Amino acid sequence: MKSPEVQFTPEDRLILDSYCQMLDGLAQYLGTGYELVLHSLEDLEHSAIRVMNSHTGRSEGAPITELALTMLGRIHAQTQGDTVCYSSTNRDGKPLRSCTIAIRGSEQRIIGLLCINFYMDTPLSQLLETISPAQSQPVAETYVQNSTEMVSAAVQRAAAETDAEGLAGSVLRNREIVSKLYASGIFNIKDAVIQVADCLNISKNTVYLHLRHCKGLE
Repeated sequence: MKSPEVQFTPEDRLILDSYCQMLDGLAQYLGTGYELVLHSLEDLEHSAIRVMNSHTGRSEGAPITELALTMLGRIHAQTQGDTVCYSSTNRDGKPLRSCTIAIRGSEQRIIGLLCINFYMDTPLSQLLETISPAQSQPVAETYVQNSTEMVSAAVQRAAAETDAEGLAGSVLRNREIVSKLYASGIFNIKDAVIQVADCLNISKNTVYLHLRHCKGLE
């Protein structure tokens, strides 16, 4: 296989930078049982540009590994997909469940690798703590099939919250509902004004009037 080093464009660097930020969130979500390593193919001698929860002894600035190069070769040889999953071990011989994902940049060139290693000896108590942290409060989210259902569900939720507040009068009630919808960003959805008007049984001009109030334009 020819050298995998790639001459980066500014776009390539922006793409890898966005992955660095994503790894911070993934590490927090998955917990310390998962090692996450982001490799840049711009410089193989210092390819590890982000390392989270190291179980292999690597740190940022480490060179690419022979195994990572092997997985890159397998990805190049595949006709489908940019992901390879496999079993491996760390330098202490401890078992890992691993996955290498290719990251493509400009002109669909592979510019980096995201390597995920799950440390199989992670204590069960540690995994359970990650799944169900005591300080976490559940957040409600409505899963819908299309934007119409999403707007309708948002109106129902805002109406229920408003009714619980006991506002008197339909005008104040509708204004508060529209205010809550505006704060949630629901009016970024195409035709949301018309859908909200239909749900509340008011005219779209009334919705616009309430929106002007939300924006401080009246």
